[in-house]
Amino acid sequence: MNEVSILNQRRAFTPEFKLEAVDLVLNKGYSVTEACDALDIGPTAMRRWIDQYKKEKLGIIPEGRKALTPEQKQIQELQKRVDRLELEKDILKKATALLMTDEFKLKR
Repeated sequence: MNEVSILNQRRAFTPEFKLEAVDLVLNKGYSVTEACDALDIGPTAMRRWIDQYKKEKLGIIPEGRKALTPEQKQIQELQKRVDRLELEKDILKKATALLMTDEFKLKR
């Protein structure tokens, strides 16, 4: 791999890492710049994580992103479960309607 392709690779961070980074700034007294230097991350990412964390604490669900806070993680998991159950319910309704139609035709 050459140097250009290494520089173009985007790093991925776990929600746990992001939460620890946010904690440095919001609870441990680090400035954004100090935390970024200590963790070798960019200030834009740090500010985005801080903003996401603050929104999550207000109950705003992050769309298209993994939640940082345990409460929002649970909400996201429960929403996925509700969506899956709704899909299963719809499938069962259609299957029942189909079976009822077939049964009706057989009785005639």
